[in-house]
Amino acid sequence: MNSNDDNQAGQDELRKRIASLMRANQQARRKPITGEELKTLENAAGRLDKMLNAAAGADTDALKSAAARLDQLLEDIRQGKDVSEDLKRRAKVPKRR
Repeated sequence: MNSNDDNQAGQDELRKRIASLMRANQQARRKPITGEELKTLENAAGRLDKMLNAAAGADTDALKSAAARLDQLLEDIRQGKDVSEDLKRRAKVPKRR
Protein backbone atom coordinates (compact mmCIF):
# COMPACT_ATOMS: atom_id res chain seq x y z
CA MET A 1 0.00 0.00 0.00
CA ASN A 2 1.52 3.35 -0.94
CA SER A 3 1.33 6.71 0.77
CA ASN A 4 -1.55 7.94 -1.40
CA ASP A 5 -3.59 4.87 -0.47
CA ASP A 6 -2.75 5.47 3.19
CA ASN A 7 -3.78 9.12 2.89
CA GLN A 8 -7.02 8.19 1.13
CA ALA A 9 -7.81 5.55 3.75
CA GLY A 10 -7.11 8.07 6.50
CA GLN A 11 -9.33 10.66 4.85
CA ASP A 12 -12.11 8.13 4.37
CA GLU A 13 -11.87 7.06 8.00
CA LEU A 14 -11.97 10.69 9.17
CA ARG A 15 -15.01 11.43 7.00
CA LYS A 16 -16.80 8.35 8.36
CA ARG A 17 -15.98 9.39 11.92
CA ILE A 18 -17.25 12.93 11.35
CA ALA A 19 -20.44 11.62 9.72
CA SER A 20 -20.95 9.26 12.66
CA LEU A 21 -20.54 12.09 15.15
CA MET A 22 -22.91 14.29 13.18
CA ARG A 23 -25.54 11.52 13.10
CA ALA A 24 -25.16 10.95 16.83
CA ASN A 25 -25.47 14.68 17.45
CA GLN A 26 -28.53 14.91 15.20
CA GLN A 27 -30.24 12.07 17.05
CA ALA A 28 -29.53 13.80 20.37
CA ARG A 29 -30.95 17.16 19.21
CA ARG A 30 -34.33 18.14 20.49
CA LYS A 31 -34.85 21.05 18.12
CA PRO A 32 -34.35 21.20 14.35
CA ILE A 33 -31.18 22.75 12.99
CA THR A 34 -31.49 26.30 11.65
CA GLY A 35 -30.50 27.29 8.16
CA GLU A 36 -27.67 29.36 9.59
CA GLU A 37 -26.33 26.39 11.58
CA LEU A 38 -26.55 24.19 8.49
CA LYS A 39 -24.64 26.76 6.43
CA THR A 40 -21.96 26.96 9.14
CA LEU A 41 -21.58 23.17 9.14
CA GLU A 42 -21.41 23.02 5.35
CA ASN A 43 -18.73 25.72 5.30
CA ALA A 44 -16.74 23.88 7.96
CA ALA A 45 -17.01 20.62 6.02
CA GLY A 46 -15.76 22.37 2.89
CA ARG A 47 -12.78 23.83 4.74
CA LEU A 48 -12.00 20.41 6.21
CA ASP A 49 -12.04 18.83 2.74
CA LYS A 50 -9.68 21.52 1.46
CA MET A 51 -7.30 20.96 4.38
CA LEU A 52 -7.29 17.19 3.86
CA ASN A 53 -6.66 17.55 0.14
CA ALA A 54 -3.85 20.08 0.73
CA ALA A 55 -2.19 17.73 3.22
CA ALA A 56 -2.39 14.83 0.77
CA GLY A 57 -0.97 17.05 -1.97
CA ALA A 58 1.91 18.15 0.24
CA ASP A 59 2.78 14.53 0.97
CA THR A 60 2.72 13.74 -2.74
CA ASP A 61 4.98 16.70 -3.54
CA ALA A 62 7.46 15.66 -0.84
CA LEU A 63 7.55 12.10 -2.17
CA LYS A 64 8.07 13.28 -5.75
CA SER A 65 10.92 15.53 -4.63
CA ALA A 66 12.57 12.73 -2.66
CA ALA A 67 12.24 10.36 -5.63
CA ALA A 68 13.87 12.93 -7.93
CA ARG A 69 16.78 13.39 -5.50
CA LEU A 70 17.22 9.62 -5.27
CA ASP A 71 17.16 9.28 -9.07
CA GLN A 72 19.86 11.94 -9.36
CA LEU A 73 21.96 10.30 -6.67
CA LEU A 74 21.71 6.91 -8.40
CA GLU A 75 22.59 8.47 -11.76
CA ASP A 76 25.67 10.12 -10.21
CA ILE A 77 26.73 6.78 -8.69
CA ARG A 78 26.24 5.06 -12.07
CA GLN A 79 28.52 7.65 -13.67
CA GLY A 80 31.20 6.97 -11.05
CA LYS A 81 30.88 10.30 -9.28
CA ASP A 82 31.81 10.64 -5.60
CA VAL A 83 28.50 11.38 -3.84
CA SER A 84 29.81 11.19 -0.28
CA GLU A 85 30.09 14.99 0.14
CA ASP A 86 26.54 15.48 -1.15
CA LEU A 87 25.23 12.86 1.27
CA LYS A 88 27.10 14.44 4.19
CA ARG A 89 25.74 17.88 3.30
CA ARG A 90 22.16 16.57 3.12
CA ALA A 91 22.55 14.77 6.43
CA LYS A 92 23.38 18.09 8.12
CA VAL A 93 20.35 19.94 6.71
CA PRO A 94 17.53 19.98 9.31
CA LYS A 95 14.36 18.27 8.19
CA ARG A 96 11.28 20.46 7.66
CA ARG A 97 7.96 19.59 9.25
